[in-house]
Amino acid sequence: MSNLKLSDVTKVYPSGSTALYNVNLEAAEREFIVVVGGEKCGKSTLLRIIAGLEEPTSGIVEIGEKDVTEVEPKDRDVAMIFRQDTLYPALSVFDNMAFGLKLRKAPQALIEQRVKAAANILGLTDVLYRKPKALTSAARQRVAIGRAMVREPKIYLFDEPLAGLDEKLRSNLLGLIVNVQARMQGTFVYATKNLSEALTIGTRIVVLKNGFVQQSDSPANLYDYPANTYVAFFIGSPTINFIQHAKVTESDGGFFLEFEGGRLPLEKNILDRFENVSEYAGTDKTVIIGIRPEDASLSADGDIKGKVGKVESDGSNTYCELTCGKFTLVVKANGAKSGEEACASVDCSRLYLFDSESRLTLLKRDGGYIKSENPDADRAPLDYREEQEISEKLKPEDKDKKKKRR
Repeated sequence: MSNLKLSDVTKVYPSGSTALYNVNLEAAEREFIVVVGGEKCGKSTLLRIIAGLEEPTSGIVEIGEKDVTEVEPKDRDVAMIFRQDTLYPALSVFDNMAFGLKLRKAPQALIEQRVKAAANILGLTDVLYRKPKALTSAARQRVAIGRAMVREPKIYLFDEPLAGLDEKLRSNLLGLIVNVQARMQGTFVYATKNLSEALTIGTRIVVLKNGFVQQSDSPANLYDYPANTYVAFFIGSPTINFIQHAKVTESDGGFFLEFEGGRLPLEKNILDRFENVSEYAGTDKTVIIGIRPEDASLSADGDIKGKVGKVESDGSNTYCELTCGKFTLVVKANGAKSGEEACASVDCSRLYLFDSESRLTLLKRDGGYIKSENPDADRAPLDYREEQEISEKLKPEDKDKKKKRR
């Protein structure tokens, strides 16, 4: 049974700007979903629509299989934790945490029981009767989480709650949120632009770009089977390398990828992983090659030749930039020195191929794909051309053009 379902949700602001377009999302009880994307991708708007703080322009929001699209926020059984401090400064920690239950006229015994239980889990027992101004920013966020916990809502919404905290505090609070989620019955929806946060806590990640859902799947499937170039680029660090406009050629019964600076073979066992690659051979259609930095390394007899640029370490691996004509690859350095000529070998069994025009993947969901019960995983994103056309149509009209028309 779905605890949360969004059907064809679109949000267009009065200015004409579109925050969300045709979003479909379904979540089960106790599922932990992370919505990830860059600035102005629609994350916060999505959460605010679920909470009822904003109305969708079109579409339906269901909570517990009940249509709540026009239901007031207070009647939705949703709790939202914001990135900024939203505690009542005049109230104690106890009263802040109890506020929602008091509004609902819950019995005092129940309020005492839930607040003290939440305070014990969150490490707030010793500060229950202090005012928020006496607490650190991390402690205030724990109070905000506690205020949500004591209500035991169907849906918990987190809008970048750890923004602005240092790495250690963020790590501690992330662990706390995961612990809370394991104890509660509701569905958790967590929005962030921090990829490491998303990969740490999400059982499912929804990737948003400019209001369009790009893919919704497990972290492993997003990494191994990205639906398009955007997902491939967004998921992974260091970010994936792209070689644009590569040609597929056929010779001596085999297929090859040819591009300025190199040529990669597509042996049969590799070729079988991709959809319709043979249709590109001998035509003007081109592909985008995706190579993750961890799947390529400098070697004496590699397929790609270039010049070594910057060399950097991420703590566990050392990578270098290899400039090959008009493109630059990041590959494992293997003792390289900046300025020298070098070759790179690529693990072709780990290649990604995308259509150059649609930017959609050609990779099949083969035996390595772990199928989930999530119906959203089967939704293919719009191709790049369709998305651009829709974005152009939905753009707010320029004020100067409006004046001229008048």
